Amino acid sequence: MTKPSLPQGTRDFGPEVVRKRQYILNTIRTVFELYGFQPLETPAMENLETLMGKYGDEGDKLIFKILNNGLNDPKNIDKARAAFENVLQGKNDKNFTERALRYDLTIPFARYVAMNHGQLAFPFKRYQVQPVWRADRPQKGRYREFYQCDADVVGSNALLNEVELSAIYWQVFGELGVPVEIKINSRKILVALAEACGGSDKMTDITVAIDKLDKIGLEKVKEELLTRGLDEHQIAIIAQYLDISGSNAEKLNKLKELVGSLPAGAKGIEELEFVISHFSSLLSSAGQQSPLVVDFTLARGLNYYTGIIFEVKAIGVQMGSIGGGGRYDDLTGLFGVSNIPGVGISFGVDRIYDVLEELKLFPQEVQTGTQVLFFNLGEAESKTAFKLMQSLRSSGIRCELFHEQAKFDKQFKYAEKKNIPFAVIIGSKELETGTCVVKDLGKGEQKAVKWDELKAVFLT
Repeated sequence: MTKPSLPQGTRDFGPEVVRKRQYILNTIRTVFELYGFQPLETPAMENLETLMGKYGDEGDKLIFKILNNGLNDPKNIDKARAAFENVLQGKNDKNFTERALRYDLTIPFARYVAMNHGQLAFPFKRYQVQPVWRADRPQKGRYREFYQCDADVVGSNALLNEVELSAIYWQVFGELGVPVEIKINSRKILVALAEACGGSDKMTDITVAIDKLDKIGLEKVKEELLTRGLDEHQIAIIAQYLDISGSNAEKLNKLKELVGSLPAGAKGIEELEFVISHFSSLLSSAGQQSPLVVDFTLARGLNYYTGIIFEVKAIGVQMGSIGGGGRYDDLTGLFGVSNIPGVGISFGVDRIYDVLEELKLFPQEVQTGTQVLFFNLGEAESKTAFKLMQSLRSSGIRCELFHEQAKFDKQFKYAEKKNIPFAVIIGSKELETGTCVVKDLGKGEQKAVKWDELKAVFLT
């Protein structure tokens, strides 16, 4: 028998890990709800045509395609062989695959809005917490199956949505205790940069290369731009753009000199100034410094972004982005429904988990499942324990009865392994007196408590 294993880039989650993940997810969900967002779920798989062509060439290569059913059916074997040959040549063929696992939550959401726009009240604010799949090379902080938490607003052009989404990032990471930098840029500025380099047709080449800056460095980015057909003069303009530094105001002033004369550049700068100003005013009243940082190297390589874009980095941790998003005014137009603008953000739950672990930010109580273990010391004792346990459960106190009569040592070890903080012991003496022994396993202290007063011990 072969040793059981997992597909590369996937993981099992034991109880302790699941509790920590739920802590993250519940924190995010609570903030989403505070801001008026509604929950939504979509299928794990989508039609291949729904996903392909929406993420750029790089993204399309990472989509997990699903083989059609019945490929081994003798009636379909010739079609399957011909289709397989097409796939080997880099073509898609519906006779071989016509479905795929979702790459992110944004395109499925756009598909949902396109299919249901007649029944939705706009602006429609939704949040979604589900797994996505990417055929990426697994490494630290990067998996082939991982959860995303998205919040999106569609049906509104108002930049106040960008301000509010920035506030959601700030509040969530504040509650998790993670110090962050929220990087912000605009795709309109990148459009202006492309125009300054000779034409908007160079936009994709430029953004794909710039998006790799953190990974490969400036010189390698220049080399890639050369291979993509840009000349030395154009690359010099891009290098000047990437070299802009200083405070947010200083960066924007320098950018005005470079692309501010172009309509797209002027509009992008205006939108950045609006979001930065409004968000900063929200925090200044509380005496807090804004975490928004203008970063012109931020490109967000996905083709559907059209305006403000975000990326969140944890401070003091070697980790990729833990959140990102932006405006995508034409997204539903990809599905035949135009004039529904949108903007959204995403949280990378798996990376956030790794950051909280590295910084030791998970609260101790997150790791506590069962609060009280009732010892099993015999049939009569366990019957009484069960009644008391049910009374505690009715008040929301998590408890369990050890599954069999056993020595004290075995039951104490069970409590220790499960991080159960309290034990309740009822023996023959306690049956006679109507009491129980409550032991604080962390402090090693214990006291006798009457049955009718037991609930109060754990509710105070």
